[in-house]
Amino acid sequence: MTDSAAAPAVQAAAAIRAAGARVTPARVQVLALLRGAAGPLTHLEVEKALGPLAGDRVTLYRALDWLVSAGLAAKATDASRVFRYSATGPAAEHIAHAHFRCEACGRIFCLDAPPPAAPELPAGFRLARMEVDLHGQCPACAAAQP
Repeated sequence: MTDSAAAPAVQAAAAIRAAGARVTPARVQVLALLRGAAGPLTHLEVEKALGPLAGDRVTLYRALDWLVSAGLAAKATDASRVFRYSATGPAAEHIAHAHFRCEACGRIFCLDAPPPAAPELPAGFRLARMEVDLHGQCPACAAAQP
């Protein structure tokens, strides 16, 4: 493995250690993949992308669930009610942007545009996070319709 290929794994391992957890091959591989992904991935997409490195399905589900509970990944449901996972945190560029959800194919796209400012909340409310999801049809699905 070259230094440039090892860098995502090294960074993922460091993030897992910083979260105070044991570094496992499954956690490292999954987090490195999510951080390099163009958009949120399903369990099956992660499994296919990692190939034999994914291990068995239970291990992969546990790694994904742990990454979510540790705050290193986010889990969202797409239009087909399938969970999709994406990297979060300071080392990921997956924060502070909106998503576009295609209602035809269920894919989720990360948009480069920053999300709008949070609305003013009533007294006593504290905002923990804000998610912006736009819904419609992706270019491929829109082109496929007459």
